[in-house]
Order: sequence, then structure tokens, then C-alpha cells
Amino acid sequence: MSWVFLRDLLSGVNKYSTGIGRIWVAILFMFRLLVYVAAAESIWKHEHDEFECNIKQPGCENVCFDHFFPVSHIRLWALQLIIVSTPSLLVVFHVAYRENREKHHNQKLYKNPGKIDGGLLYTYLISLILKTGLEIVFLVLFYKLYNGFKIPRLVKCDIKPCPNTVDCYISKPTEKMIFLYFLVATSCLCIVLNLSELSYLIFKYSIKCYLKRHMKKQQ
Repeated sequence: MSWVFLRDLLSGVNKYSTGIGRIWVAILFMFRLLVYVAAAESIWKHEHDEFECNIKQPGCENVCFDHFFPVSHIRLWALQLIIVSTPSLLVVFHVAYRENREKHHNQKLYKNPGKIDGGLLYTYLISLILKTGLEIVFLVLFYKLYNGFKIPRLVKCDIKPCPNTVDCYISKPTEKMIFLYFLVATSCLCIVLNLSELSYLIFKYSIKCYLKRHMKKQQ
């Protein structure tokens, strides 16, 4: 899978982010995307081939694997990284709209098209809310699909065509558990950063609006 588009997107968003937003981009790129590409992807690469049951009944192993892993961890993480990053496109598109508007009118309409104010502020806030909501949705989805954030060494399966309850063994469970906890922790950290940035922007512009009104009353 090529991650060039996601890398370019994160680089573009970084130009229009606040300090907290740049920390979020750094964590997403260094501790999630790079860890995924460099290590996690190879650990789960042969998860189906290395899933073994103590019976050779045709179809039993495949059915049991599908039951305990309805969606591959690694594919769900890839989907999470892509979807969580896409709300940032709203900010990039809004800045591009401002720049095109200036070109169309052939005059300077904004002091800085990338400055977070006016309509761009609302777009930025919406993108933060969407990113936070999507992170939470994926964490809940992980928890529901796999019955918690854990990878057991042994699972028992009694689904047809298995003739009885069979023992199935998951490869490298400890190593997978470490990466699972790491990626869940970084996802939670991104949620905290998004909420912090959201609170910071709301507080900052609330104070700014209050001071403007106060100055008008004094005048």
C-alpha cells in the first residue's frame, strides 16, 4: 500500500495547524504511520497462515479464523489512519478556496489565507470534532470486534464444519499485544490532543470576541 498521499496530506495540513495541531501531525506520522509501515504490518503479514488449529478438518481453520478475526487488525488500522486523517482535507480545501477567491477577484481579500479566523476557524473546529469522533468510533469498533484490547494465545472454536470444540493457536500473541497497546495508546493521545486544541481555540476566540465587544462599549 502506498502512503505517499497521506504523507503529502499531513505535510499540507501542518502549514495551517496550531502548535497543538503540529504535535498531533507529528504523533500521527512518527508513532502511528511509521510504526505501522516499519513494524506492525510485517508482524500481522502472515496472520492467517500462522493461525493453527489442532484438527485438519477441511474448512474448520478458515471458519474459526474468520470468527475470531472478522476484520484483520492491520487492515482496520490502515483504514483508521486514512479516515482519521481525511477531515484535515476540509482545512486544506478551505485555504485553497480562499486563495482561488483572491485570484478570481485579483485583489487581496485576506491578510493571510491560511490564518485560522472567520470561516476557516469553523472549518478547523469541525475537522477537530470529526477527527475526535472517528478516533472514538474506531476504538469502540476494535473493542467490540475483538472482545476487548487483548490477543489470547489460545481460542476454542466449535463452529461448523468443525466436528467438535477445537483449540486454535494465534501466532506471536505477546508481540502483537505490545503493538496493540501501543497503537491504542497513541490513538487515545491523539484524542486528548484534538480535545485540547478544540478547547484552546474556543477559549482563545471567545476571549478575543469578548475583548472586541468590551472595546466597542468603551468607545
